[in-house]
Amino acid sequence: MKISSPTRTAGADTFGPKWLPAVGALRGYRAQDARADLIAGITVATIAVPQAMAYAMVAGIPAEYGLYTAIVMTAIGALFDSSRQLINGPTNAISIAVLSVVAAIDAPDARLAAIISLTLLIGLIQLGITLLRLGDLTRFVSHSVIVGFTLGAGSLLVIDQMKNLFGMKAMGGAHDHLLLRFWLSMTEGGGPHLATTAIGLGSIALVLALRWLKRKFAMPLLPDLLITVCVMSALVAWMDLGNAGVRVVGAIPAALPTPALPSIDPAFFREHASGAFAIALLGLLEAISMAKAIAAKTGQRLDMNQQCLSESVANLGGSLFQCMPGSGSLTRSAINQQAGSVSQWSGIVSAAGVAAIMLVFAPYAQYLPRSALAGILLVASYGMVDWNSLRYHWRATQFDAAIVITTALCAVLISIEFCVIVGVFMSFVLTVPRAGRMLLSEFVISPEGRLHERLREDKPCPRLLIFGLEGEFFFGAASALEQHFDVIESRLTPETEVVVLRLKRVRNPDAVALSELEKFVGTLRARGVHVLLCGVSQNFRGILDRTGAMERLRDQIFLEQPVRQTSTAKAVQHAYTLLKGRCEHCPWQAPGTAPDAERVA
Repeated sequence: MKISSPTRTAGADTFGPKWLPAVGALRGYRAQDARADLIAGITVATIAVPQAMAYAMVAGIPAEYGLYTAIVMTAIGALFDSSRQLINGPTNAISIAVLSVVAAIDAPDARLAAIISLTLLIGLIQLGITLLRLGDLTRFVSHSVIVGFTLGAGSLLVIDQMKNLFGMKAMGGAHDHLLLRFWLSMTEGGGPHLATTAIGLGSIALVLALRWLKRKFAMPLLPDLLITVCVMSALVAWMDLGNAGVRVVGAIPAALPTPALPSIDPAFFREHASGAFAIALLGLLEAISMAKAIAAKTGQRLDMNQQCLSESVANLGGSLFQCMPGSGSLTRSAINQQAGSVSQWSGIVSAAGVAAIMLVFAPYAQYLPRSALAGILLVASYGMVDWNSLRYHWRATQFDAAIVITTALCAVLISIEFCVIVGVFMSFVLTVPRAGRMLLSEFVISPEGRLHERLREDKPCPRLLIFGLEGEFFFGAASALEQHFDVIESRLTPETEVVVLRLKRVRNPDAVALSELEKFVGTLRARGVHVLLCGVSQNFRGILDRTGAMERLRDQIFLEQPVRQTSTAKAVQHAYTLLKGRCEHCPWQAPGTAPDAERVA
């Protein structure tokens, strides 16, 4: 793996094991690098603590398990990350997806065990993708899927947190959809609790005010979320609002995560395999997208398979320490990069910082109001949607708009995991036909003896037709090939003697496309028309040799030439020797004469 950064030497990546990039980053590591990573790591930790607690609340498990995830998965991910600035751990998107998968499990202990088992299953799926080296296939998944997903997930997050923001009683059964539960809570949940609502809306106002101050006075390191939860917790403790009906997080053990084997239930794995696969794929897309965004700013070179490995190992390791599923965090990674991180060690510092904060401040969580975390989540749900990107994809093409709206609607109306699968399926279904499009061009010989693409006013020779194909020459293009060959056949007249087919711009030929080509050649042969194939690459020739087509078409094939006298020119020159007559406007009137190949080229 090779990574380059403006602040580090590219040679650092050859130091240490290839599969452990954080060790490689230590080569040439300087005191100022350590200071930069320390500041960035501490900054990220102050953001990670309130976020991790809120994301655990989204999944419906105690807040400490979100903190465990922000410690264990962040540290493990940093050791294996290809990206120097990506921060792993609990995320908004993954938390709402996990909620969708385990929503039917009501019992707290059973839900916690299920989520930890889900973390293991997700890690195993991601490990399988890594070992099969399929991580690079994520580039074929349209970014519109992520845009649509974040829009749908953000909407669901708002719907889910309304009850906590206003202090209403949760209504509906475990199997009811979030929309139905929201409606029942609004209509039958007893109405908003005044003090709880004030805390929730006050939290939103305080976060927005602190962020305005950060922009106004250029204070990027101001821990707005941590300040908000501290202020609201102090307010609850001072006014004794816990006894007035304001729901609080409750006591959090001042202890670090301990090893514990997750429950391994084959029946659970079978039942939740599709949901786990969707979350595993979503996690990879989320992490890779963020890593690429950072790399575009820092000039790093990323190893996508190594990135997949870091996500899988982080989830597998996290499942052994009672963690919920996680991925690369959009928010914390951006803050890490903006705070000046130069290596993966800022992630290690962040994990240690979360652990220290947890040990010192855990007893005070009993005053932390749930509505304050709900307010933070509502602000985060707005921020998780890239509104500029949403407008851009909506206006760009019908293809992008269709994926965005379908993915978002599936997330809100059906389920998060289903929307990811639908979005990925649409990417492939809509991409294959586009990849299978082939262009057909017609060429003519000018009166000056030059070969050029035919314009509307050019009169073609009825005896000699010259066409060129361009595009991916594979099974997906079979339908387009049939249509183009039909067009060529429709242009044949009783005078037509030779068809030259230029294949210089076809790529990645396969058996299906080659079979269509041979069928076309055979059809024209039966009509007494010669077919000359020119611009045939060495790769194409190898396939022709292995299938025996080279032997069957030997006299009709002109290989691609690395010189000025091209195969097309040679094919046209040979075509004139096959013509029995000439058109009245042909520059070479005498039968048997042919243009000079140098001129035609």
